Amino acid sequence: MNRYSLLALLLTIPFISQSQDLGKLSGGFESLAQYYIDDPKTGDFEEEDPFRSNNYLRLNYDYKNWFAHVQVESYEPNAILNFYPKYQGTDVGTFALGYRSSKLEVTLGHIYEQYGSGLALRTWEDRQIGVNNAIRGANVKYRPTKDLEFSALVGRMRDGFEVSDGTIFGFNAEVGLSSLFKFESTGLDLGFSYVGRDEDLDIDNPNFESLTNVYSMRLDLTEGSIYSSLEYVIKGEDVYSELGNIIEDRYFDGGAVLFNFGFAKSGLGIDATFRRMENMANFSERDESANVFNQNFINFIPGLTKQHDYGLTNIYVYQAQPRLTFNPLFESGEIGGQIDIFYNIKKGTKLGGKYGTKLAFNFASWSGLKGDFNITERTYEDTDFFGFGEKYFEEFSLDVRKKWTPKWSSIFSVVQTFYNARFIEDRNGEVNATAIVGEVTRKFDGGKSIRAELSHLFSNDELPERAGDWAGGTLEYNFNSNISLFATDIWNYGNPDENRQVHYYTFGGSFTKGATRIMASYGRQRGGLVCIGGICRFVPENTGFSLSVSTSF
Repeated sequence: MNRYSLLALLLTIPFISQSQDLGKLSGGFESLAQYYIDDPKTGDFEEEDPFRSNNYLRLNYDYKNWFAHVQVESYEPNAILNFYPKYQGTDVGTFALGYRSSKLEVTLGHIYEQYGSGLALRTWEDRQIGVNNAIRGANVKYRPTKDLEFSALVGRMRDGFEVSDGTIFGFNAEVGLSSLFKFESTGLDLGFSYVGRDEDLDIDNPNFESLTNVYSMRLDLTEGSIYSSLEYVIKGEDVYSELGNIIEDRYFDGGAVLFNFGFAKSGLGIDATFRRMENMANFSERDESANVFNQNFINFIPGLTKQHDYGLTNIYVYQAQPRLTFNPLFESGEIGGQIDIFYNIKKGTKLGGKYGTKLAFNFASWSGLKGDFNITERTYEDTDFFGFGEKYFEEFSLDVRKKWTPKWSSIFSVVQTFYNARFIEDRNGEVNATAIVGEVTRKFDGGKSIRAELSHLFSNDELPERAGDWAGGTLEYNFNSNISLFATDIWNYGNPDENRQVHYYTFGGSFTKGATRIMASYGRQRGGLVCIGGICRFVPENTGFSLSVSTSF
């Protein structure tokens, strides 16, 4: 059965069943269209097809214990700028058929799965940054009791509308120990995962092993207001791949440690995370190890830093550095962590005022692993387990949220960032930047509100298109819960090159009705990283119109 016959079958069955009052049909449609234009400030559009669009139609069908889904994707005439080149044309993106009961779940088709934190395996979709690494194969889950769950999968990872060459095997076990030890107030859970990637290569080395193994062990503990988790990952030896070229006689193993600790009670919350990774980038195809499109990743490795809400606080964002590379720099991974502290100043106090005050503090610091690299031989000595090498990124931030009256509220933020562009972006320069943001919101009767934001970024960056200080602002007016208008601008006014003192403005509006949202805008996009949940996509500088439509049923 080819993919078009499968599409016709999956689209027809739900409607036949629906006409007989059998089962439930649901789904959604999402479209993002952009029309790019020439702009003397951001440059001429030199690619083919100034009009581009990404479109997704998903249908889900449930009947008793059975379920099915199909997602049709269309990138016509081409995908929006800097998406994975294999996203072209119109075709079936993902599909699945399955059975689910209280103890057993079987899925055939495209699988979305996560083991533990995702350091060993996570398949997921995020359309904004162009990620969809679903595994096409089979997945079985078995829950003999409420405290035990076992799962196993096999398949190949999605690669555009096709699948990658490497075959992925996975096994996961989750064991709830609280019942076994008859704990009343303590939660204790144990997890174990195995992930294998088997990809045969045409190389001469007789010692080459096509299978690479990853093992993960986890322990989660909760006790009253305290929670913690520990995950330890071992990655077996694998041939070294550098910029898509396989180096036949270079083998390295890897591993990771992830520790999280938190405390929460009324008015106070603390969450701290430590992570160490060495050679932990793992791909369904080895020659994809240097791809910039977030494709073929078997595991999930986000940058663990604060996720900011404003344009100027998102210029210098950190991307995790899990790869082993000897070109052009020498890196074997990263070590560091972050801590968040949330505190509510009580109502009625001098600082809390009538409505209280919310404080949020974040500190994040990341460095390379400390080790001795041999440039000539392209190898390195064992790294110090807790050794901190070159500093990659460090950031302090403080948010103060204050409600002044039932109709007035404000947010004040300050962010101090050290950004080692040499290791994060493979360019020269170490940047020190300070961002200050002030935001105020005024509510009116009938659901109306207005929000204004002003921001400033002090920066010593010497990159020509980003040098000097910045100023920014946003104005948003909501007529009601359905209709809003906005205008935003960030201005590189401090750039010593007057031709690069560009206003990156955008204005537009949105309409929301039930599960349907339509948004239109026109403006300039600053070139750089767009990050969601710690995963980033590079977007080139451009100017144009955008229209997005999403609905569900």
